[in-house]
Amino acid sequence: MELCVALDHEEFSKNIALAKELREFDIWMKVGFRSFLRDGRAIIDELKSINPNFKLFLDLKLYDIPNTMADAAQEIAKMGVDMFNIHASSGKKAMQTVMERLGEGDDRPLVLAVTALTSFDEDSFKEIYGDSIDAKAAQFAKEAYRVGVDGVVCSAFESRDIKLSTNDSFLTLTPGIRPFGESSDDQKRVADLNLAKEQSVDIIVVGRPIYKADKPREVVERILSNL
Repeated sequence: MELCVALDHEEFSKNIALAKELREFDIWMKVGFRSFLRDGRAIIDELKSINPNFKLFLDLKLYDIPNTMADAAQEIAKMGVDMFNIHASSGKKAMQTVMERLGEGDDRPLVLAVTALTSFDEDSFKEIYGDSIDAKAAQFAKEAYRVGVDGVVCSAFESRDIKLSTNDSFLTLTPGIRPFGESSDDQKRVADLNLAKEQSVDIIVVGRPIYKADKPREVVERILSNL
């Protein structure tokens, strides 16, 4: 299991300061909507200069018509990030078009498909998707797997079942992890480290418990020692 740190500070300078504090670690760094809309390509380039071994995850959750998603994926690949994500609910055709556009090369970024946002509970999810989280997450994961997507974004609660219905090498990334039982904030389906390990999660995303900590480096060290 690998650690991904969410760079969700309200200022570019704070995100960069956090990255510099964690520069010695071989970990993932997640750049999401807020940071990318504010800072653009500059934050990607700056993170690479701080530590070339940082693995960069661009978390924009693409959702559009197939050709537009493929165009965007192509531009993302040019930035040199290691991974980005799309919405599985954009459909099989859209996911397939993205993968075909990126091609078969080893140098392309990993692509993950979002199954169900971890802010959903069962009732709010069913209002939109018409079925349970477990059922739709499994369906979305199978569709993504069949068209060559590298893995999915899901909660820890779905991870093991998704691997059983696809393949052990099919990646699962879980956001909203509260490593040692911290407050769940606006997340509904959160998990701690023990549950993530039990469910065979490949990459855990930790945000507020790290970037709002007084000593983020110590939190990261503690997490890594427990992986």
